[in-house]
Amino acid sequence: MEAAERSVLGEESAVIAHDLRVSVRSVQRWRKAWSQGGPGALASKGPASLPLLSDELFAVLEQELDRGPVAHGWPDQTWTLSRIKTLIGRRFHKSYTVQGVAALMRRHGWSCQVPARRAVERDDAGVASWVKETWPNVEGPWRRSTPGSSSKTRPASR
Repeated sequence: MEAAERSVLGEESAVIAHDLRVSVRSVQRWRKAWSQGGPGALASKGPASLPLLSDELFAVLEQELDRGPVAHGWPDQTWTLSRIKTLIGRRFHKSYTVQGVAALMRRHGWSCQVPARRAVERDDAGVASWVKETWPNVEGPWRRSTPGSSSKTRPASR
């Protein structure tokens, strides 16, 4: 609306686009819509698409999530976005991306969780030993690059 109002006042499209951080083409489209249909032509038409899972279906998904991953065939009690995506596909025959699942869960008040405690089986002495003795061999020696050095090898000169 601001772009259209400023266009009516005679401001250049490039200046408006720069100030509003949009493309000049968008400002031109908005100006054309304003001139053909007035302010109503610029009103929001709502989201581009409806959510794949309605609130009723999301309530069913929450019940499925409450049953736990093991009940759905996974070996442990960890829900991941990928697993939730698979569950939605199996249960509702709807396809989400992993990012779409994350947005869906956030929209309904869910958040990412991390374990609050370490695994009971953790061996801190074994981890410290591995980091001290094994990891340096895996990591390899550090080499400084020098000006003009390259990771590519050149054929020997003739």
